[in-house]
This record gives sequence, C-alpha cells and structure tokens, in this order.
Amino acid sequence: MKISIITVCYNSEKTIGDTLLSVRQQNYGNIEHIIVDGLSTDRTLAVVATEGSHVNKVVSEKDKGIYDAMNKGIALATGDVIGFINADDFYPSPDVLAVVASAFESSGADCCYGDLCYVQQDNVAKTVRYWRSAPFAPGMFGRGWCPPHPTFFVRREVYSRLGSFDLSFKIGADIELMARYLEVGRISNHYIPKVLVHMRMGGTTNRSFSNIVTQNLEIRRGFLALGLGFSWWRFMGNKVVSRALQFVRRPAL
Repeated sequence: MKISIITVCYNSEKTIGDTLLSVRQQNYGNIEHIIVDGLSTDRTLAVVATEGSHVNKVVSEKDKGIYDAMNKGIALATGDVIGFINADDFYPSPDVLAVVASAFESSGADCCYGDLCYVQQDNVAKTVRYWRSAPFAPGMFGRGWCPPHPTFFVRREVYSRLGSFDLSFKIGADIELMARYLEVGRISNHYIPKVLVHMRMGGTTNRSFSNIVTQNLEIRRGFLALGLGFSWWRFMGNKVVSRALQFVRRPAL
C-alpha cells in the first residue's frame, strides 16, 4: 500500500523542518511526500531543499487558500491512501504510517483516523490539549464531534468518487468534507486509538474569536446543505464539553 502525504505550507521556515523530519523518519517503506507551497517569501523552500531528501514532489505557486492547495496535492497524489500533515505539525513516532497502513489492511476501511495532541509552540514536548477521538456512529457530527483532520487518512478513490474540498468554505472545508464522507457518503471507517499527530497551538481556526465564529457558521451552512440538520444548542453544548475535556485528559504513556 502506497501512502501519499501532502504538506501545504506558506512561510513556514520555523516549523516545516520538524514536519519533514517526522515523515523522513517513518519506518514504513512506501511513502510519497508532496509539498504544496503558496509562493513563500521566507526560507521555507530552502528548508525543504535541505531537509526534504525524501520528498517526491514540490509545487510552489499562488493558490486560493489552504483548501485549494490541499486539492492541488490530492490531484498530484498517486498513493492508494492520502493523508495530510501540516507544516506546523509532525508525527510523534516513527511507526505512525506503518500503524495506519496496517489498520487499512486489516479493516479494509475506506478511511482511518486517530487521536491528536496539541503541543506548545516553543516546547513541543509539552501537551496542552489531548483530542481523543472515537468510533464513528451516524449523527455524531450534529453533536459537535468530528475526527481530527490531520489524522484522517482516506483511500484516493474516495476523493475521486465523493469530491475534494469545497472552496466556498474558508475555514470549515475539512469538517464539511469529513461530514460529507462519513454522514452522507457513509464510507467505511476505522478508529485507531493512538496519537497519530502532534499539532502546535495557534492554528488558523483558533487564532482569533472571529475565526472560531466563522468556522461554526460555515459548519452550520455545510451541515444544512448536506441535509443533516443543525441545532445550535446540541452542537455547541456537546462541543464545549468535549473541548473542555481535551485540557484535562492526557494520553496513556
């Protein structure tokens, strides 16, 4: 099984080295790593050139935002399975992609996903939030649940069959896509109870209160367009509780 990993970046010279290293150190042998850069003006591409000896494809051109860049990566991918690792994220152990490949092979699922840890920007050994996911059941998205997108690995044929990211969503296209695949498309899925990704705090969605509001409004619009219905009380109530628990829980050592 060939796994395509897509990294979208823009002016990421300070963090992309960790991303590249974590992919390069994976002990799984059949990986395609694709870099989609949005015409960075810093040393991002220089870091890719020096630290990305394993990288298969690099594209650097103007895009219409992060989801447009992700769609470009999907179009370039040739693997059986596609995953994303952002330029400020990294895999916490060398066996992550081997575990993912094993999960696909043993389950036969269309998608697999796992857990994620938010870590401090300047001290990645310090966990701030632990996002423990769960097996999917229909209706869970309406209750504020979704898998952590950086841990969401999907067979390439699913993108061909059900479509890529909807560019009308500026912040919430990843959630709309996962809801479209799981709630509407009902693709087969498998939960991996393991931390698959470490993400630095300070991402686009949580960078400001206005971004949080925008994302939730986009989620509502996406759910209604998908015919899922939407209740603010049910969605936000469950979401607030689950987010609070992320600050309390810690992954098993």
